[in-house]
Amino acid sequence: MESRISFVTLGVSDLEASREFYRRLLDKDQLNDEAGVAFFEMGRTWLALYPRGELAADAGMQDGGSGGFPGFALAHNVRTAEEVDAVLEEAERAGGRIVKPGAKAFWGGYTGYFADPDGFLWEVAWNPNFPHV
Repeated sequence: MESRISFVTLGVSDLEASREFYRRLLDKDQLNDEAGVAFFEMGRTWLALYPRGELAADAGMQDGGSGGFPGFALAHNVRTAEEVDAVLEEAERAGGRIVKPGAKAFWGGYTGYFADPDGFLWEVAWNPNFPHV
C-alpha cells in the first residue's frame, strides 16, 4: 500500500451549514456541484463533508449508541477496483478488521472499509469519476 491519506471525511449533522462554514473558513469554493456531498481540495489531501448517518451506513455501521461509529473516516483511494480488495486484505493481515468488504458503490465505484487496531475507520475506494489519486 502506498502511504497517503486521500480524504478526511467528516460526518456532519447539517451538510449545508458545514459546507458554508468550510467555504468561508478555507476561502475556497467546493470542487463539486453534487447534492449530498461536498469536496474541498486541500493540497494533496481533500476534505469531504458527508451527512453523518449516511457515512455510518456507507461503512455498514450504526450511528450512535454502542455501534462504534466515530463520525469520520480516513480514505485511501486506489487506481483500480482490484486494488481495493488487495488493500483490505493487506490491512487485515496487518492486524486490522474488515468492517465492510469491497463492493460496488451506488456512485459507480468500488469501496470497502477496515478499522485499525484502535478502531479508526478507513475507506478504501476506487472512483472512476474522481481521478485525483
